[in-house]
Amino acid sequence: MTDLAEPAPQAAVKQHAAQDEDFSTLPDVDAGVFTAPLKRPPHIGEDWLEPQQTQYTSEDDAIWDDLFARQMGVLPGRACSAMLAGLEKLDLGKGGVPDFGRLSEELGGMTGWSVVPVPMLIPDHVFFWHLANRRFPAGNFIRTRETFDYIQEPDVFHDVFGHVPLLTDPTFADYMQEYGRAGWKAMRYNRLKALGSLYWYTVEFGLMLEAGEPRIYGAGILSGPTEAIFALEGESPNRIMLNVDRVMRTDYVIDDLQPTYFVIESFEDLYRQTVERDFDRLYKNLGASFTYANSAVIDVDNVLHRGSQEYFLRGGRGSSAKPV
Repeated sequence: MTDLAEPAPQAAVKQHAAQDEDFSTLPDVDAGVFTAPLKRPPHIGEDWLEPQQTQYTSEDDAIWDDLFARQMGVLPGRACSAMLAGLEKLDLGKGGVPDFGRLSEELGGMTGWSVVPVPMLIPDHVFFWHLANRRFPAGNFIRTRETFDYIQEPDVFHDVFGHVPLLTDPTFADYMQEYGRAGWKAMRYNRLKALGSLYWYTVEFGLMLEAGEPRIYGAGILSGPTEAIFALEGESPNRIMLNVDRVMRTDYVIDDLQPTYFVIESFEDLYRQTVERDFDRLYKNLGASFTYANSAVIDVDNVLHRGSQEYFLRGGRGSSAKPV
């Protein structure tokens, strides 16, 4: 029987939290730890930070405004209240791509976070390091009109519109920092895929209950109109209450709508299930590969909606299947 254990008792939490880690410097990556083979551009250093934010053109600003307007046509009533509140607090709809300096100053006063520009996807250990120090790396480019509906690599709209508003919420802001710190342990156990799955199903594609109904907090859903409707109203996907141990054993798809969405009760629930989990024990019991398919429903699941999987059985995005 797979070990899908409850979070560790508080005493054990304090013991693990007391481990001596230096988050001020980049973590070392052992040769046996697999990380994506990303080539660092010659103009940036080991922190992968751009010297400054891109000076966006009027067309870039127009693309941001159009993307913003499109999302605000679908998110009210679907996005979680913390996300909508964060949009207002940071005034992300004031026009054009937001200035990272302004965002950092405002976030710094709220939760101690800043937004820093990066040229592309960055290595796992660098990403962890920035999060551990309450810096959110945001893509220093914006999609074109030709890639308006779908872009595989996260751009400034996905990163700032999708992720940054929730950094105004103190509990979620703390969770993101703790996720970055958790990267050190995942590397020691060579379990980056498992930790990545947790990020995927929470920070990128997570749902949460508000007034008894699922709402969106995952940035991958918040930044795209089709998935914002599909995740909440589609008959195809599963909607299952979050179980951290189960999620970290679950495969995920990066280039299509999700077959399964996991639902939290609140950000406090997310924090409890993750930060207060004995990950040493969990990593020791994890296999090198995923145990469950991304469409699976298993006996320990608390299922809110068991999906038909019709969209995926018809071939998904590659077959132009209708998201139902």
